Amino acid sequence: MTIDVGQAAPDFTLKSQHGEDVTLSSFRGRPVALVFFPFAFSGICTGELCEIRDNIGAFADSDVEVLAISCDHFFSNRAFADAEGLTFPVLSDFWPHGEVSRAYGIFNEGAGAPERGTYLVDAEGVLRWKVEHPIGQARDFDAYRAALAEL
Repeated sequence: MTIDVGQAAPDFTLKSQHGEDVTLSSFRGRPVALVFFPFAFSGICTGELCEIRDNIGAFADSDVEVLAISCDHFFSNRAFADAEGLTFPVLSDFWPHGEVSRAYGIFNEGAGAPERGTYLVDAEGVLRWKVEHPIGQARDFDAYRAALAEL
């Protein structure tokens, strides 16, 4: 299953790094960037999420909420977020394992983790932009800037 631009983004509720439930549809009225990443503490993931942290103003200027999502347990995500100073929600798609990643068509069965997918959901809950890369290929932050400029 894949999700295409123009379709409604699949709704979900996942635990944040603080153990709190976060529901995508609760952000209606505000755009959201869903940033799926394979593994907390891995090199490419750390680099990508720290680049978002260091450039969070690019999202804030467009009033876009960033939600990072991995299949790591929320305790692991908490340690990762604390270690890297990530202030945006880091959500756990741990159980049922990869259910949300599968809904977005980004789950890698062999790795047991999502590929690198970013989905920009508008204020009405419709997917407006996406970029997908394999686990070993980092995303280009300039692509985020271009997508945010089009909102």
